Amino acid sequence: MQILIRHLSQWAYKTKHSPILKGRAKRMKVFQDLVNPPPGAKILDLGGSPMVWNLIDHDYQVTMVNLPGFNDLSIKDPRYQFVEGDACDLEGVFADQSFDLVFSNSVIEHVGDETQQAAFAREVHRLAPAHWIQTPSDRFPLEVHTGVPFYFRLPSGIRNRLHRSWEKKLPVWYDMISNTRVLSRSQMSSLFPDSVCYRERFALMEKSYAFYKPIS
Repeated sequence: MQILIRHLSQWAYKTKHSPILKGRAKRMKVFQDLVNPPPGAKILDLGGSPMVWNLIDHDYQVTMVNLPGFNDLSIKDPRYQFVEGDACDLEGVFADQSFDLVFSNSVIEHVGDETQQAAFAREVHRLAPAHWIQTPSDRFPLEVHTGVPFYFRLPSGIRNRLHRSWEKKLPVWYDMISNTRVLSRSQMSSLFPDSVCYRERFALMEKSYAFYKPIS
């Protein structure tokens, strides 16, 4: 499953007219404008990939942290380093304030329950004075992980019926869905209280939000 996800992601980024490619490139440019990382900035990317960073011109030194098996070690680029670890607990890996900036795109909703998400946020604050933490909006009509409209707002009975079907037909995918917890803006604000919220929109609708603290 990990290999399939990686291949699909690579295809999306290499396809010339991919809407994913265009959307991510635009988001990365907004990130640069708002967070203002200096040339050569030391950036920790929690759950990321070089494909995202290759959408922009930069000379940042980016360290990618992913669970075992998720780093693409075939990429040879001196700007990127790869570390296997748990983004919710990097105490034994990196010292406090080791980086200029912590960056993460669409990861915090996958790390586990409220306790794990709070641990993720604590690591963000511990490891750098600035950050950019993006996550899908719970207000967007089409839930991005399932493709089901307003999935997380459906009655529990309907969601349970969907779960039983998915668990039987697509057990690996269901495991990912069952461990996904999309956060509201108020929940993100409580985890990143000193941050500014940037709202990404699609057709005037709130598609995602990023809570960021710029480099001063």
